[in-house]
Amino acid sequence: MKLYNTLTRNVEEFVPLHPHEVGMYACGLTPYDYSHLGHAMQGIIFDVIRRYLEFKGYEVTGVGFESPRLSSGG
Repeated sequence: MKLYNTLTRNVEEFVPLHPHEVGMYACGLTPYDYSHLGHAMQGIIFDVIRRYLEFKGYEVTGVGFESPRLSSGG
């Protein structure tokens, strides 16, 4: 699997730190206005990646979303 590395700005082959084990973390969204379908995109992407990694035989740990503070909108 190849992923875009925002640090190096390159597409790189995914290599886990520990064989057969992957840790994932995703910070939750911070909505500033009305909710829309785009807010679900992050959750969907991380869920698809998690399911693919599990399908490939990896043990995926630490999956969760941090609960953000909601803005007052102004």
